[in-house]
Amino acid sequence: MARKKDRSRLRLLEAETGTIHKEHGDRASVVLIYPNTYHVGMSNLGFQTVYRILNELDGVTCERAFLPETPPSGPKALSSLESGKPVAAFDIIAFSISFENDFPNLLTILEMAHLPLRAVDRDHRHPLVTAGGAVSFLNPEPIADFIDCFFIGEAENLLPPFFDLFSRQDDRKSWLQKSARQLTGLYVPALYKDQYNPDGTFKALESNPNLPERIRRAYVADLADTRTCSTILTPHTTFDQTFLVEVSRGCPHGCRFCAAGFVYRPPRFRPIKKLQDCIQTGKSLSRRIGLVGAAVSDLPGLETLCRDSAGDDMEFSFSSLRADALSDELLAQLKKNRVKTATIAPDAGSERMRACINKGLSEKEILDAAAKLVANGIPNLKLYFMIGLPTETMQDVDAIIELCKKIKHAFLESSRIKGKIGRITVSLNAFVPKPHTPFQWAAMDEVPVLKKKITRIKQALNTVPNLNVHADAPRRAYIQALFSRGDRRVADILLLGRDNQWNWAKTFKASAIDPDFYVYRKRGQDEVFPWDFIDHGIKKSFLLAEYKRAEKGKRTKECDPRSCSLCGVCHPRSRP
Repeated sequence: MARKKDRSRLRLLEAETGTIHKEHGDRASVVLIYPNTYHVGMSNLGFQTVYRILNELDGVTCERAFLPETPPSGPKALSSLESGKPVAAFDIIAFSISFENDFPNLLTILEMAHLPLRAVDRDHRHPLVTAGGAVSFLNPEPIADFIDCFFIGEAENLLPPFFDLFSRQDDRKSWLQKSARQLTGLYVPALYKDQYNPDGTFKALESNPNLPERIRRAYVADLADTRTCSTILTPHTTFDQTFLVEVSRGCPHGCRFCAAGFVYRPPRFRPIKKLQDCIQTGKSLSRRIGLVGAAVSDLPGLETLCRDSAGDDMEFSFSSLRADALSDELLAQLKKNRVKTATIAPDAGSERMRACINKGLSEKEILDAAAKLVANGIPNLKLYFMIGLPTETMQDVDAIIELCKKIKHAFLESSRIKGKIGRITVSLNAFVPKPHTPFQWAAMDEVPVLKKKITRIKQALNTVPNLNVHADAPRRAYIQALFSRGDRRVADILLLGRDNQWNWAKTFKASAIDPDFYVYRKRGQDEVFPWDFIDHGIKKSFLLAEYKRAEKGKRTKECDPRSCSLCGVCHPRSRP
């Protein structure tokens, strides 16, 4: 967040695009918190959308708070951006959590708000502490001790019924019990008891009487009924005054490592007319339009949308484009928008590994995409790869090196024709097994092995001209895996980390709980997971079958909601 001295200037910049803050009065007051800085939080379209939804509800007013960029001095409590009201003075604190690595920030924010960290230590004098966001419907258990209730699913169908029931006057415990019974997607951890086997593996999450054993996620069946686009424009974000428009949710390709491709099933696309209306709003506020989604290039009519919506001074950007979807019209649009850098995500170097992860891209398609992008005036490329994927060998790591060199060759040949050579940036990210995906049974590569693979790639490519290699620290991926795959006992590790000022080496050494147990252990096929209580509609047997197909290097066809019933989401039968 901007430093305190910049707060009034920040509010003024936002006011130019119409901040929708309302006075509290007798309304239920909510402070929406992104557990990271303003710059990061306001770059998140989901966070902005929840802010709009809350302020559009009758009887609700919502303000925002973020993690300060510099720790505050003195005892003053964390306050909201709009009014400077202390966070602890609101009726409800609503965390929007997108990434597991922000879990420590959640504790920091509660502490800065002068609130007890554990939910059991809070009472009617304190705000109701809630959480939503992508992490909440992957695996909320590592932070379950700190949250009164979680929103499992998509906000449009969760928030209105929640606030229809919300009452400041009711006894909190009885109100939470009533709401947990009546509301789809509401999870109250205190009403469920975690149980474990003698070997330390998770056994069950036992619910109180009259409560559902599994929490069914809430989702928007038809995106035509909603609009998701920027609520506030500000230069203090990653996208710098770009008006963001969500074109889709979910992805049809079924990459086996990707949580978004499974928990947002079925894939849904907004109608072109609805998107045109959003873009028209955006054009009145900015000359930059960003189309957002896990599968933007799969949007039916994408080229028509860009062509019909463009003006002489308009620029379009895309959050994701597949290498096999670069049509001539789309390339022409990229060229017209003077795009300087495009991203290709092969994810793996060898054809065998791409079949394992169900990527569905051939080497020829990847090389053709690189050549086409440069030929159409886009001089710089970003390449994304994962290391440590299930069944990966050193030969597969070497295949990343060879593919990068082949891309560089295609890139160079096309650049010579243009008379200008740009740069290739290779990004390496450690694979983290995610809940609700086929790879939730897999173990994560050990940190020393990941470091060895990164060093191997860097040494081989560092001598290649106009090519840079960047790698995320494997230790960060280890911590993410701990939070992704953990159960409620991980809360003790978080609290110990807080006591050690987030020195993880010291924390893990002192912890009575072995974090390797969660990170490096391959799961048994019949093992119960801490997140199994969340019902996304996907059969666990389907995910296991996909894991077995991955081990054999077999591909699975793309998700087609019109005819497919394999995973159980679109045509539910029994869901073991």
